[in-house]
Amino acid sequence: MEILFYRYNSICEPDILQVFTDFGITVHVEDMEIYDKHVTPRQCAEKVTEHILSHPLAFVFSINFFPALSYTCERLKVPYVCWSVDSPVPELFSNALKNSYNRIFLFDQAQYAFFSPVNPDCIHYLPLATNVKRWEQTVLAMTEKDYETYGADVSFVGSLYTEKCRYDALLQMPPSTHQTAFCSQTPRQDYSALHPLNSPISSYTQGFVDGLIEAQLQIYGCNLIAENLTDRVIREIADADPDFYQGEDTYGDTDRYLVAHQYIGMKLAAVERERTLNRLAKHFHVTLYTRSDTSALSNVHCRGGVNTLTEMPKVFQASKINLNMTMRPIETGLSLRVWDILGCGGFLLTNYQAEIPDYFEVGKDLETYESMEELEAKVQYYLTHEEERTEIAINGYEKTAKHHTYEIRLAQMIKILSETAAGK
Repeated sequence: MEILFYRYNSICEPDILQVFTDFGITVHVEDMEIYDKHVTPRQCAEKVTEHILSHPLAFVFSINFFPALSYTCERLKVPYVCWSVDSPVPELFSNALKNSYNRIFLFDQAQYAFFSPVNPDCIHYLPLATNVKRWEQTVLAMTEKDYETYGADVSFVGSLYTEKCRYDALLQMPPSTHQTAFCSQTPRQDYSALHPLNSPISSYTQGFVDGLIEAQLQIYGCNLIAENLTDRVIREIADADPDFYQGEDTYGDTDRYLVAHQYIGMKLAAVERERTLNRLAKHFHVTLYTRSDTSALSNVHCRGGVNTLTEMPKVFQASKINLNMTMRPIETGLSLRVWDILGCGGFLLTNYQAEIPDYFEVGKDLETYESMEELEAKVQYYLTHEEERTEIAINGYEKTAKHHTYEIRLAQMIKILSETAAGK
């Protein structure tokens, strides 16, 4: 079997490429997007067409959905297989999602429920996984010095999303003539102490967004932002950003989805991570590994970024408690960070997600929280119950190694592909 792997430098691409190779599949790689982030859809289509016409490919594969790949494969009648590892993915609103040669795998049940009706025979659910073998090579080689260097009571590895928050950037932009006129007709509440006055986002909308964020911060396992957005708030945020995603080839109105997830969702992640770390740091020794701006944090021990392949597994293994905060656009599913922490043998304390009980037993394989009070209580408890904490970490690792590796997940994927092909 021969396939084409279209790469853009996703963190999980090397692991998946290795598994395909280990399965005895001949993998041809197209990696021009790794070196040129300005590749056009036409260039993508032309290059992939060359590969398809040169090799008897069983399918073309990519991480996340590329409409240009889908259209090319549809035209040449070659299955296009993609595995979505992010949320949100605006490209899923492309009309290309309806193509009959798509074989799309989504990792979040809520994401799957939202998009699968568009093309039910070609969209499937498949959770993420991890590369336990690779993590083992690093963890088993750790020295006492490594444990001293990377050890921590509570650690968090990840972005604070301050640099990725497009909503905050909008608040600092000068308002356009259209937006100024719109705002001047709107009753203004007094948010002057909280928000920039010279902003294309009105005080009304800023206050509305603040209220949504505060409400969502109190609720775990349920996303209430999208359904509670008003048309006015959606339109104002979309109009304020000259770079707002405007898909010319979409099957529906993407604005509500994008405002909820890409704008307010990112802002929510930034607020949640800052507040959570600051609150824990008042009572516990908290270590943060990030390349984000940490100036808003107090008493948090900030140590910069870590190398994903060589240092991150050492942090997960050496830390007493590994904290995970899933960004809310991932509504029900388990982020890659969950699988990686468990695959490294680390003790995981994560916000509750609806899909966790499908794969793990809370209190046996990992721990969860549904409020700040519960988070603080469990941090306190597990820092003083080492034997129980270690047993949970071992259980989580063993279950992950047995059931949730890339080898297992890609075998499941290929099984679904085979059954789909047989059915058609």
